[in-house]
Order: sequence, then C-alpha cells, then structure tokens
Amino acid sequence: MSKGSPISPSLMASKANAAARAAAAKTKDVASSVSAHPEAADERIQGPNNTVPPTEMTGSQAIVRSLEELGVDEVFGLPGGAILPTYDPLMDSTKIRHILVRHEQGAGHAAEGYAMVTGRAGVCIVTSGPGATNLVTAIADAHMDSVPMVAITGQVSSAFIGSDAFQEADIVGITMPITKHSYLVTDAADIPRVLAEAFHIATSGRPGPVLVDIAKDAQQAKTTFSWPPKIDLQGYRTVVRGHSKQVREAARLIAASQRPVFYVGGGVLKANASAELLELAELVGAPVVTTLMARGVFPDSHELHVGMPGMHGSVSAVTALQQSDLLITLGARFDDRVTGVLSSFAPGAKVIHADIDPAEISKNRPADVPIVGSVKEIIPELADAVRGQFETAKPDISAWWAVLDRLRETYPIGYTTPEDGLIAPQKVIERIGAMTGPEGVYVAGVGQHQMWSAQFIKYERPRAWLNSGGLGTMGYSVPAAMGAKVGAPDRVVWAIDGDGCFQMTNQELATCLINNIPIKVAIINNSSLGMVRQWQTLFYESRYSNTDLNTGHDTVRIPDFVKLAEAYGCVGLRCERDEDIDATIAQALEINDRPVVIDFVVSRDSMVWPMVPTGVSNDLIQIARNMTPTWEEED
Repeated sequence: MSKGSPISPSLMASKANAAARAAAAKTKDVASSVSAHPEAADERIQGPNNTVPPTEMTGSQAIVRSLEELGVDEVFGLPGGAILPTYDPLMDSTKIRHILVRHEQGAGHAAEGYAMVTGRAGVCIVTSGPGATNLVTAIADAHMDSVPMVAITGQVSSAFIGSDAFQEADIVGITMPITKHSYLVTDAADIPRVLAEAFHIATSGRPGPVLVDIAKDAQQAKTTFSWPPKIDLQGYRTVVRGHSKQVREAARLIAASQRPVFYVGGGVLKANASAELLELAELVGAPVVTTLMARGVFPDSHELHVGMPGMHGSVSAVTALQQSDLLITLGARFDDRVTGVLSSFAPGAKVIHADIDPAEISKNRPADVPIVGSVKEIIPELADAVRGQFETAKPDISAWWAVLDRLRETYPIGYTTPEDGLIAPQKVIERIGAMTGPEGVYVAGVGQHQMWSAQFIKYERPRAWLNSGGLGTMGYSVPAAMGAKVGAPDRVVWAIDGDGCFQMTNQELATCLINNIPIKVAIINNSSLGMVRQWQTLFYESRYSNTDLNTGHDTVRIPDFVKLAEAYGCVGLRCERDEDIDATIAQALEINDRPVVIDFVVSRDSMVWPMVPTGVSNDLIQIARNMTPTWEEED
C-alpha cells in the first residue's frame, strides 16, 4: 500500500485469502516479465545489476536477498516478534553486516550518519508497535534534513491489522507526513519490487526517508524471487536539467548585479556539486555563504567564503544577505533560522532560486528566476551562460567586497574568556578541529555545542559536518557518529555532544564497543541545557527553570561521565583545566581500539554569539549581549 492510501481492517480480512490465492499467479507474472526482458536493465534499480532466475523462497528471505542485490552492506536494527522471520535468514547473509543497536532511535540516527558520509541510503530494521514508533524521531529528522534512508519495519499479520493486536501500530499512518513515501506490504511477491522502488525514491530527486512496513505473514509466506524486479512508479518523475531560458535569465541578472551573494544550502551537498559550485563562484567572484546544512560544501579557507548565515551566523554572512541586490540561491530553502523575520530579509535583493524540489521554490520567498532541477546539472549550465554574459562586460563588485572585507575584519567570530575561571567551550571545540584536521568527521548534537561546532571548526570538504538541522534532535550525535564511522571507517569521527544530549542516546556506546566502532565523544559539559539556559538568561530574567543537570563543576555529578564510559568498556577521560585541553585531545586521538569519551567540564555562562533574537530583523544581529554592529561605515 502506498502512502496516502487508507486501509480498512474489514477489507484487510476479506482480502487476506484472495491475496494468498493470487500470490502464485502474480509472482509467476512478475518472474516472466523480468525474464522476458533481461537485456533491459532499469537504471532506477540500485546495486550490482545481477540477474537472478526465479527461485522459491520465503518473503523474509526475499527481503534479505533484495537488500543484497541492492548493494546494501550495512544495516542497523533491533529485532522483535513481527520482524523475527526476517532476522533468521539475515543471520546467514555473508554480504550484509547487521549492527545490533540498543534503542531503535539509535538505529535510525546511525542510518542517517551512514548516509551522510557515504551518500548512499542508510538502512534500519525494527519491529512493529513500539519498535516502529521509537524510530519516528529519526525518520522525522531524516525528512527535515533530506537524508536518504530506508526504514524497514515489521507489522502484525495482515489478518490482525486494524484489530489493536499486540504490538500493532499504524506506522504508515503515523509517519505519513514525515516520509517521502510509505509502503505496507501484505503480499510476499511484492517485496523485491517495493524495496527496489524504496531505494530509488529515497536517493533520487530530493533525498529523504522511505518506510517499508511488512506484515509478518508476508515475511513467512512462500514466494518466487527473481531479480531485477519490474518497478512501477507512475507519477514519480524528477526534473534534473534546468530550463535553459531560466538559466539564461539567471546569468543576465548575475551580470547586472553589483552586490551578488551565493546563498548555498544543503541541497548542493546532497547533489555532490561542490566542485561545480567552486568553479561557478570563482567565475563570478561573488561572496559565498554556506548554511548550517551546507558547512564544508565550499571551503572555509577560500577567500570568497564569508561565513555561515542565520540566527548564529557571522556578521559578514548575515549582512551580505541583508545588503545584497541578488541572491543566487542554490539548494537552500529560506529557512526561518536564516531569514529571521521573513518580510525584512534581504529587502533589496532579487532572487535566483535553483532547487530539485519545486515545492521549495517561492514557498517562503518569491523567486524572480525559479529553476527546477538538480544543482549538479544547473550550476555548470549557469556557469556557461555567465561566461557568455561576461564576454560583453563583467561587473565591478570591488566596492561590495570592500564592505564585506571590512565586516570580516571588524567582526570575526570569537569568544571571551569565562569569568568563572573554567574552560571556554569554544576553545575546546576549536582545538578538536585544529588537532584532528579537515579529514575528520564532526557530528554534533543540538544546542550551544552544535552552534560552536559550526562556528569554530574549519570545514574544507563536504560530508565532514553532520548535525540535526531541521528537527533539532537531542540525542542525534552519538548514534549518528556511530553510523558515520561505519560508513567511513578510516576517518577520525568525533561526536561533539552536550551533557543533555549525551544522556539521551549514550547507550549506543555499548553498540560501538561490541562492534569495534571506535568513535570519539567530546561532552561539552556545562551542567545544563545550555541553549535553553542562554535564552532564560537573555529573555527570562535569568530564571533558570528546570535547566540544571548537575553533571559539571561543583555539582553532584550524576552521572559521572568518566565512570559511565568505563562501565561501557570505553576509555573515559576528564579535562577541567585550560592547560590540559591539547594533551587530552592528543590522548584521545592516539586511542583507536575502542571508543573514547572525554568529559570537558566547561563554563555554564558561555553563550553563542553572534545572535539574531527571534522575532526581529537580521539587521538587529547582536555580537554580544545588547551590542550590535556599527553600520555607518557600510551604509
């Protein structure tokens, strides 16, 4: 059953026998349609493109075999009754490594981390009812951040669907708003086709999660498996090439602009278009801002990069957008954290908006030149068109650069030494990035440490920065880092987490230790829900309602993170002095046979600056408390 198609329990009951009777005939038809056209390989079907002749097996064996033929080598999961039939043949697979997590949410975030570093769909498998509902947060997270993921859930037998059976939940209905597509499979013959379609949908166009819910009787039933299946995706088409007329009009606007800015979002990362972006940016010579989801897609060290925009973006990046006359928007969605009050965002700018998802274009900000398609294809086409325009005349934007260079020099990202004598959290994160280098992978949780990680680590390559941007999921970091390390085993992977976030999913340290996944965890321990506390300081008269966690300096330290790490078999370290930061990080970098957890005890009064308070224009960006930049020179 596809997303958007309701299912009636009485209809399910009446169809059960008919479906069983039709299964053999249907599988025969599928098998004959495949064998009749062996030469017509469907490029939408992923994997090594093997041909498998009709073979009798169970539905659960067909699940495992389909995953193998799709090229899946790693899955994250947790078994239970409704998915147990599939876990039996999974044990015999020599191609798929199953990693047993300790919580289903961890399976979902691990699949996300794997997908983010590899560019391939991450896969997670859980059971019905609470197993599936525990996965909902990770599915929503993948949906918000356009992460390709296939979530396979077991379901109660089809005859019991709708009867409130034990561990039954309508996971298709629950996740309908947060998946790219959803399936309920009640016929074993449908399994190869549905899984092939699921992977294609998850990874094509704008990536996202696809749910495949498979009834227990479909897993247990006999079927005839063959590969490749014949897939049917009527109405699902993705536009790849941009409209040539729109591309030419965009080039004309670029050639006429005096204050252009490249507003680059995570869509450029998902499209693997970093090299194309670099070529176009250098051709135009315009400033580039990279959103939280696009960090690393354009090198931080490049002279054209002016920073990250948004609520906690740099003054130069925020002002570049505000004072521009043309936004060259590539794979971005005009998120509220970037725009601030939308009506006051970039008031004098025309907008070129290129995106694979037509629903994003003009959704929040009307586009003067909309271009639907993959930025991987659009950017080179735009570069060619711009070259043609520049043959006549290339605009002089030196005055624009004089403004932005002055802002970069006057208002760099920085921090002050805490007055309480404790470690500055920004320094910890800055040193982790500097000592690990650009080849590392940095996975943040959500909150202050997330913003500091985006600000103080230099990102020089794509897929080095992972975070929960759209949903803002506490607990993302440790399991996502675990998945990232599985996907990129030769890279150093840091989970930079808060003491609040860490306590939500740290059970996955057991998964890491047992499966030889040696991630490094830096707990930025300010003994509080830091970002919430910052808002309480700024907007609630320092009334700290329920934000103290009692994990840090001068508290009862529950839990003791070093002892907790050691209980999981990890190396536990603690750093409380500024002069010990480098030595502690160096010690962690030398340990590669098990996870390392460092409890960095930092000042709880450190705040994230710059900041655009919610509900105001980006022009009111603050560089410190009650301090705004001086604009007279730039006006």
